[in-house]
Amino acid sequence: MPTTNAPAAPRTKSRKGGRLPSRLLLCGPAAMILLAQATPSSAQSNQDTKASTAMTMKDDLTHREKDIHWPQGFDPSKADLFSHNSLLIHASCEKIWSHIVDATTWPSWYPNSKNVQITGGASKLDSGTVFRWQTFGIDLESRVNEFVPYARIGWYGYAPGAEPTFYHTWYLKPQSNACMVITDEVGQGGDAKKLRQADEGLMHRGHDLWLATLRWVSENK
Repeated sequence: MPTTNAPAAPRTKSRKGGRLPSRLLLCGPAAMILLAQATPSSAQSNQDTKASTAMTMKDDLTHREKDIHWPQGFDPSKADLFSHNSLLIHASCEKIWSHIVDATTWPSWYPNSKNVQITGGASKLDSGTVFRWQTFGIDLESRVNEFVPYARIGWYGYAPGAEPTFYHTWYLKPQSNACMVITDEVGQGGDAKKLRQADEGLMHRGHDLWLATLRWVSENK
């Protein structure tokens, strides 16, 4: 759920051959993760090394996951901003899920998240959970709308006290001894329109980074 005033940083090539977010500052462990993924293994399958290279909203809409459950008002075909990303991760969907719902630990492996706090005393995301966090340099509140353990989770994103303007969803599909992880997001309203005009691919690149670091933490821990 990006904004247009994120700080600038050098572009970094991802393992998938696309571009990671040009407006994210990568250093320390995050940089090591990306360097470790810079060269794909020759033993990997074509599916594993297939690039998530679509950098325009039109391309992302073309390749979007048709089995995502979208709430009313967040139809991708009517979105002001949309991104679709997917990645095959060589870990079980259960293990990957454990990292997604353990939101307070995101900052330890996903550098575009900070100060994640779950309200109400819960330790992990669940149905109806509200959490506050910082991403792309802005403070957000999110509320979990869909929750199907090990398969689907989707949450609304909004400025505290405002109506939801973004909806972010994760969809996990078992693939033999691996898991196909899909993350799609819809943005509606003025902020989404401004971002699309300023940098249409920013949200896509941000989610490429999220998948790359999720892959690292799931395959190596």
